[in-house]
Amino acid sequence: MSWRSGILLFLLASNALADDGYIVGFGIEGDTADGLSASVLADIAVAKNTWLSAAAAKSTVELPRDDSLDSWYGDLGVDHWFDPVGIRLGVSYWGDSDTLDSKDWRSSVYWRGDKAMIAVDYEFRDFRFDLPATNFFPARTARFDANGIGLTARFNVTPSTSFSVYGMDYGYSANLRLDQNRGLLELLAFSRLSLINSLVDRRAGVRVGVESGKQYWSVDLASTKGEVDGGTTRSATLRLLTPLGKGSDVEFSLGIDDSDLYGDVTFLSVFLYFYGGS
Repeated sequence: MSWRSGILLFLLASNALADDGYIVGFGIEGDTADGLSASVLADIAVAKNTWLSAAAAKSTVELPRDDSLDSWYGDLGVDHWFDPVGIRLGVSYWGDSDTLDSKDWRSSVYWRGDKAMIAVDYEFRDFRFDLPATNFFPARTARFDANGIGLTARFNVTPSTSFSVYGMDYGYSANLRLDQNRGLLELLAFSRLSLINSLVDRRAGVRVGVESGKQYWSVDLASTKGEVDGGTTRSATLRLLTPLGKGSDVEFSLGIDDSDLYGDVTFLSVFLYFYGGS
């Protein structure tokens, strides 16, 4: 889910704050498959080199037969930098309790210097999947989990240019691969915000960021392989962060997905950020 990924990218940047600073953000995202999401997030320095973060989001995806599916996301995290090594811990909930949801625990150990940051990431995901009745099986509930191992790195190539790369690979406790002729994929997969898109086999991406005056431009290229359908989604996103006023920024993002699962989708998001502290 794109809003989940965007929030996590924000939370991973927590130690950019001053020791007494904070960030509060609000945003919305929509796509051409009638998906819509709204998010709120916050990051606050509570002690020297220690930050707390929180986020919440709701998304709505239009379903066939004039129905819709709502899902929720909530996240709490803590980050402490021991200089030059730090640790991040977090817990989150996402999904819809009547269809598919997950409780996730994650941790990262990172090294940060003047020119680079490198992190080793781990995530444990505990899923519950309520499967609808089909012509062959009655309705039932499936429980399974996944372990993810990944790497995140950021390099300051020049004073105004940065390059980031990340990847994560998941191993599942159950075989989730579905026959394409069954109705479950049709029920859950028509938008980049659909629940089933969070069942990821692996993901990887790169970002190039450039400061230009008071503006910050970035281009993201990403690829995600789904665990359920085995299809690949390739994404490209252009972002612009620019001052809105004293102590506030606005970020515009425009992107496109090319997905084996739900086709081509264009998406647009707008976020407002408010800053405080030194």
